[in-house]
Amino acid sequence: MDCIFCKIISGDIPSTKVYEDEHVYAFKDINPEAPVHVLIVPKEHIESVAHLDATHHSLIGHIHLIAKQIAEDAGIDQSGYRLLTNIGKDGGQSVLHLHYHLLGGRLLKWPPG
Repeated sequence: MDCIFCKIISGDIPSTKVYEDEHVYAFKDINPEAPVHVLIVPKEHIESVAHLDATHHSLIGHIHLIAKQIAEDAGIDQSGYRLLTNIGKDGGQSVLHLHYHLLGGRLLKWPPG
């Protein structure tokens, strides 16, 4: 598989790891859009939210709990942060592996783009 996130998870491409367990790998974005910009990626290759099914129920809940923990560890849990995923070309998804952006550390504007 020629997926950049799968290569990062396997260690073939270096990254700055923020968190890892048996289901999830989180690392700093190489082009941060905020002082805190972490990508949270399931280790299972899933293309996007559009490709989820009922078997992924606990994984998605787990990702959200990990996002909360990362925000707490980064010290942005009280000031606020954004957790988002892009789905498909029109949604801005550039890597076809489900991933969540956790952004914070500054006032985030709306709409984003």
